[in-house]
Amino acid sequence: MKLKTLILSVAFVFCSWNAKAGIKEYWEDLQKNVSTTWASEDYDAYIPVYAWHNRLTYDKSHIDKYNENPWGFGLGKSYYDDKGNWHSLYAMAFKDSNKHLETFFGYAWMKNWFVDCNPDFRVGVGYTLGLTQRSEWLYIPVPAPLPLVGIEYKNIALQAAYVPGVKNDGNVLFIWTRIAIN
Repeated sequence: MKLKTLILSVAFVFCSWNAKAGIKEYWEDLQKNVSTTWASEDYDAYIPVYAWHNRLTYDKSHIDKYNENPWGFGLGKSYYDDKGNWHSLYAMAFKDSNKHLETFFGYAWMKNWFVDCNPDFRVGVGYTLGLTQRSEWLYIPVPAPLPLVGIEYKNIALQAAYVPGVKNDGNVLFIWTRIAIN
């Protein structure tokens, strides 16, 4: 039930935002936000924490053989816009489910809400528009637009993306820590 709530929340953010702006306006905003993020002097470190394979979509033999400890590291640049929303350009490398190197890089956006009107504590939902490279795809970059969620306190955040899929493939909740290092 919690996953359904998350998906509906992300869909609500996208639908309400897209209802106000057409494709042209979205593209112009995206270009401006990527450019502003690139110019930012705020840097982040990314530390992959966990890759949970959805037990409802995997059989035990797959769960037993898959790696859920995605050791790795990443770096990024980010900024908060005047509405408190987070933008990032980032790259991460980590061990995938089969213990091979996987890379992921892209742009991320997250709509944030302050908890109890505290500017140090936020929760958010958003998306990433990225490319991933995996050994079974011969490290050819593959597009991966994914939903994001996060919780943040001061300069540290716990964020996650859900990779959809089919039986015994995909359906992974990828969790990482983001630490501001500026």
